[in-house]
Amino acid sequence: MSTATSRILIVDDEFSIRDSLYNWFRLDGYAVTAVENATEALKALQETAFDVVLLDIKMPGMDGMELQEHIRRIDPRIAVIMITAFAAVDTAVRALKQGAFDYVTKPIDPDELSHLVQRALEQRRLQNENAQLREKIDELISVDEIVGDSPPMRKVLELVGHVAKTDATVLILGESGTGKELIARAIHANSKRRYFPIVPVNCGAVPEDLLESELFGHEKGAFTGAAYRRKGKIEMADGGTLFLDEVGAINPKMQIELLRVLESKQLTRVGGMHGIEVDFRIIAATNENLEQALKEGRFREDFFYRINVFTIEAPPLRVRRSDIPALAQHFLNRFAQQMDKRITKITPEALEILMTYDWPGNVRELSNAIERAMVLGQPPAIRPENLPVFGAKKNYLAAAESLAEVEKRHIAAVLEATEGNVTKAAEILDVDRVTVYNKLKKYGLQR
Repeated sequence: MSTATSRILIVDDEFSIRDSLYNWFRLDGYAVTAVENATEALKALQETAFDVVLLDIKMPGMDGMELQEHIRRIDPRIAVIMITAFAAVDTAVRALKQGAFDYVTKPIDPDELSHLVQRALEQRRLQNENAQLREKIDELISVDEIVGDSPPMRKVLELVGHVAKTDATVLILGESGTGKELIARAIHANSKRRYFPIVPVNCGAVPEDLLESELFGHEKGAFTGAAYRRKGKIEMADGGTLFLDEVGAINPKMQIELLRVLESKQLTRVGGMHGIEVDFRIIAATNENLEQALKEGRFREDFFYRINVFTIEAPPLRVRRSDIPALAQHFLNRFAQQMDKRITKITPEALEILMTYDWPGNVRELSNAIERAMVLGQPPAIRPENLPVFGAKKNYLAAAESLAEVEKRHIAAVLEATEGNVTKAAEILDVDRVTVYNKLKKYGLQR
């Protein structure tokens, strides 16, 4: 949502504050309306659709708390940011519990308030997108997004169908690249929480000293560099699902904190004094042996049993080889659209290579292989020479080709890709044109 199309309503009985805020946000390019009391504010709200309201709590007549209730009835999606004196912070916290987006204290820090408005507008944008998607949600998202009809995948889909109807915590096990996040998203998309967000957290990618802030959020000044109040991923997942990927990387101390939140449904931001009620479901995933981690003392038993209510194992690609043709075609269609290439199929020889490889990187490795092949390939099909060497290794060995045969086949493939343009072929092969002509003569490839 751009500033040019974003509308802000300022409600404050103090002229100096009202005028300052009006000018600040006008200079930033927002459409701004400023009024001095609740009566004028309600009139403005009836006439104009606002995205954000900056609302002073203490005003003569109808105060900010009462006006907030009216705003919620007019449009619950309007983000209300309360303005309060430091001594009335408790009142502002009560406003948060009644649905306010956030609050600032006087004297107002322009940078902090600007940051809050930007976050509020981003939330508003997401709410609008979600509202548009809700009408089509059942068509757009389903377990059908998971490609594969092999017996192991049919079992996974059956389990997804069962657990999605409940609010049970799910632990997804499997090797790297097996599609654990896709399974988590399928569970969420088919649950009663599907109209709320699924918020992923890669626990292994977040530094240990920052994970607490990432999950729980923090108050301004909670630590060095905390210039603004920030919601954590748990708070963002309120009403929806928190997906903890690489859950085995969470240290025991953080496991205790998460366990407490799971049990109490309440969190406290880092540096905060007030509890915040949250309602979310946890889906966790790992490629680590958590039972071994339990024995080594790296994983708490109580936390393990709390997240291991229902287990789904994502099968490696090598045990579901019959799904490879459908997966490869799925990725081909996706990358063909992204790259605007008219490659529509995979030759039988190339498919044989894909079927015989063991895929230690699983579905993610297959996706990468098809993407690379699409970059190198030419319409209408992906050929063996377009695939990574690791995928073609078994076939090359079986054919027992000499170095000359490999060179001949590679030069022929490059020439075909360049439609016989020797200059372009020389650039790709990183040799001069004379060398290419000599190779063409040597291998009988002249046209």
